[in-house]
Amino acid sequence: MNCYETLFIIKPTLTSEEIEGQITKVKDIISQRGGELKATNDMGMRRLAYPIEKQERGYYSVVYYTAPSQLLEELERQLRYNEDILRFMSVKYTSKKELNVFNKTVETINKKSAVEDTKASDETASETSEA
Repeated sequence: MNCYETLFIIKPTLTSEEIEGQITKVKDIISQRGGELKATNDMGMRRLAYPIEKQERGYYSVVYYTAPSQLLEELERQLRYNEDILRFMSVKYTSKKELNVFNKTVETINKKSAVEDTKASDETASETSEA
């Protein structure tokens, strides 16, 4: 199993539900084809360096995962034919130094999402107690 990072940019014209659907679709392809999802980093709506398909902005998302090489071929094929994806790029981590960076990045993202989850649950608990 190899370690990969795939960044993809989703069209900004989609609703938030459709954007979440596109991200879920990518995660499903990874999990259904034998990959293991390590972390996801949704970077949000950002300005593009140059217009792509007349779009000035795009929703950036990065997925970190381990998978066999055949999965990467299938994932990139699916992304290539998806009209809602403006661009994508995959990186394979191979050397020991790169794998250490991969593991640290995954750990950092998971810690960040855990902190955000606890904040969200604390806010929900305080809203329920006020009502």
